[in-house]
Amino acid sequence: MSTPVDQTTDDTPEITVLGVRVHMVEMPQVVQRFEDWIQHRERCHYVVATGMHGVMEAQRSPGFKSILNEADLFVADGMSLVFVSRLRGVGLRKRVSGADLMKEFISTSEEKGYKHFFYGDTDETLGELVKKLEQEFPDLVVAGVYSPPFRELSQEEDQEQVNIINESGADVVWVGLGLPKQERWMFEHKDRLNAPVLVGVGAAFKFVSGQQTRAPQWMGDRGFEWAWRFIHEPRRVWRRVLIDGPRFAFHIALEQTGLRKYT
Repeated sequence: MSTPVDQTTDDTPEITVLGVRVHMVEMPQVVQRFEDWIQHRERCHYVVATGMHGVMEAQRSPGFKSILNEADLFVADGMSLVFVSRLRGVGLRKRVSGADLMKEFISTSEEKGYKHFFYGDTDETLGELVKKLEQEFPDLVVAGVYSPPFRELSQEEDQEQVNIINESGADVVWVGLGLPKQERWMFEHKDRLNAPVLVGVGAAFKFVSGQQTRAPQWMGDRGFEWAWRFIHEPRRVWRRVLIDGPRFAFHIALEQTGLRKYT
């Protein structure tokens, strides 16, 4: 028993996975959407790029589920959601990882002069990130970088950061705070930022900067990135591999067979 594909108000195909809307888009469609938002500059849009991890986090927090469902775009960063899309008869071919999306859009936007702001992680990581990106993309326009302190901010500090981003004239703000912090940050700040596009990219800053080794492409494309990360970062990802992964599969089986409905 399969779940039908719904449509968003702008005709972007979507499916609902355990109560979370996932848009059925791949890299070319996401890049085009970013360009449309930048060209029209009507408001600030935020984009979620996650997989099973984000969906399972939403099961533990109804508030976080609402944040995911209010995103202007939820792209499948993880083969688990790609496999689910195939069960639903949609058949996404590839995932859209945060790191790949960041590099792809920077490549596409080089000749157009779009301005990029990188928010999150440490000063060291941001320095290496910009260095690597400028080596690969000589025409990259960096509007700014900012490493927020790893603590709760005062209202004054938060407003100062908003001012810095707005004054930079950024077209895209890449947010690398990690899930669920980055999604909450985008949701809470979207009405105060002038940038047309906010994108949560998780560990992409560390991957692209070279400070953290990414799984080989063939492993990621076949759904085995979890094994790579478990070997290299067991203390960080053990819960999602050993607990969330099996739970996700169990709940998907219940939803797919119609034995349980998730809202």
